[in-house]
Amino acid sequence: MSKLLNIFASYLKKNIIVIITGTISLCIFLVIFMLYNIPIEPIVYAAILVIFFVTIIFIINFVYFYRRHTILNKLKNNITIAEYKFPSTINLIEKDYQELIKEIDSSRKKINNEGNKFYSDLVEYYTLWVHQIKTPISAMSLILQFEKTETNKELLEQLFIIEQYVEMVLQYLRLEELNSDLILKKYSLDDIVKQAIKKYARIFIRKKIKLNYIDLNCSVLTDEKWLVFVVEQLLSNSLKYTLSGEISIYIDEILPETLVIEDTGIGIEQEDLPRVFEKGFTGYNGRLDKKSTGIGLYLCKQILNKLSHTIEIESEIGKGTKVKIGLKTMEIDFE
Repeated sequence: MSKLLNIFASYLKKNIIVIITGTISLCIFLVIFMLYNIPIEPIVYAAILVIFFVTIIFIINFVYFYRRHTILNKLKNNITIAEYKFPSTINLIEKDYQELIKEIDSSRKKINNEGNKFYSDLVEYYTLWVHQIKTPISAMSLILQFEKTETNKELLEQLFIIEQYVEMVLQYLRLEELNSDLILKKYSLDDIVKQAIKKYARIFIRKKIKLNYIDLNCSVLTDEKWLVFVVEQLLSNSLKYTLSGEISIYIDEILPETLVIEDTGIGIEQEDLPRVFEKGFTGYNGRLDKKSTGIGLYLCKQILNKLSHTIEIESEIGKGTKVKIGLKTMEIDFE
């Protein structure tokens, strides 16, 4: 009812000039008739007929106004998914507005198509670039492994970091089409975590970081490839900001479906914690580490959202950081 009243108020506002003009005109006629001593009865009768006729026209016009409003409202809600058809125009100005909107929409579609094509070409190029650059990276890794020198070990570590950045580029490009790339099955959480640990084993040894890990003995409904990537990113961050001490991986005792990755690193400033998942945000630690991109945790958050998992971070400066991944999967509709 309130919606109808709002529409009626809008209709009155639209026709306020006509209403005021008609009222003033009627008053002028009544005053003139009275000044000339015309009998009151025919004046009242004529006034009643005019008011009745105007009321009928007013109601018909309001119904037409309401229908046009309803059509335009439906059009507003469906304009992005269907071809739209405007209601018929009642004057030249409305027709001009509709033609203007059609021209603007045509230009918008053209710009969108050009932007989509450019983005598609860009993704295709960088995807090809990532796959091509992996070949020389692998070749350099094999060459450096022939001779076990301290220099080669350092170069292998830097080459490993380059490989991680390349992998991050590939996953970032795939993020928009993540839904079509998901394969949800029950996986052993131990197998997923051990893949990430194995990848970073050399860094653990080189930095002399102790790993506390006990078999997790649980399975999770997820996508193996993407969850492995998330665990790798979190381990990478822990290793990057833990100069000495240990990294622990375990299942939360209070929340049994929560994987915890805890380190004894430098920690995160409390004012930075609410923003660590923002795209490009590096925070205080990122300003100290000039190589930080602010993309890793953003990717983790986006991927876990798609997997219907959660992520939380607790941290204290000088004492370390605790990352909690909630692996309880919400209801997912399969088609």
